[in-house]
Amino acid sequence: MPQDQAISTVRPNDGFTVAGRDFTSRLLVGTGKYKDMDETARAIAASGAEIVTVAVRRSNIGQNPDEPNILDVLPPERYTILPNTAGCYDAETAIRTCRLARELLDGHNLVKLEVLGDEKTLFPDVLQTIEAAKVLVADGFDVMVYTNDDPIIARQLEDIGCCAVMPLAAPIGSGLGIRNPLNILTIVENASVPILVDAGVGTASDAAEAMELGCDGVLMNTAIAAAKDPVLMASAMRKAIEAGREAFLAGRMPAKRFASASSPIEGTFF
Repeated sequence: MPQDQAISTVRPNDGFTVAGRDFTSRLLVGTGKYKDMDETARAIAASGAEIVTVAVRRSNIGQNPDEPNILDVLPPERYTILPNTAGCYDAETAIRTCRLARELLDGHNLVKLEVLGDEKTLFPDVLQTIEAAKVLVADGFDVMVYTNDDPIIARQLEDIGCCAVMPLAAPIGSGLGIRNPLNILTIVENASVPILVDAGVGTASDAAEAMELGCDGVLMNTAIAAAKDPVLMASAMRKAIEAGREAFLAGRMPAKRFASASSPIEGTFF
């Protein structure tokens, strides 16, 4: 067989769509915890991410005109800016933050909603999240929502009208990886909107595992920003997302309890 036929060159056009917008990269990244804006820009460029999430309550996107604006290094014409409500502990504050972001970004409606329950665990307050989601969807926002790994809550948030559901893999910033893969799998299997793992990824193998489960993407920040070499880790995460997605599409071999020879003995000559 000719060498050019032995290696498949066919790769599906395998982007994903959220709120009617098409994206090639399935890696979404945050902008916090980097040492400076230059490192932020270099790491995000290395990640290949097209969607970049910005904490409106912690980052300047124009609300403080006398301070450096993160949009100067992450221009909206290059990246889709995803304002998020990090640091909000009630629905009212989260709703107000999204409306501020829409005003600052000239009517931009795509937001990431997270309403936290407490400062120690940073787990979502599900009741407040649902309340905020209902108001924001009714107000015309395209809501990508951070939640726990409960399949029932994930379905409720989809039914409300959220355009993507983002279950945690582990607590925010913990780097523990996917603690409950079966719940994530159940959420994926029963969803009709994109499912993206959000929070808890620590290294490239965690990102690949999320994609192998069938998730549409992964959002991360600390796993890249807190690495010894954030730019190199961003590159590793980019490759892990691609590899995990390809493995999911390829379909893994069945797991077996006992050995199965790669070269069967049937038909051997001696």
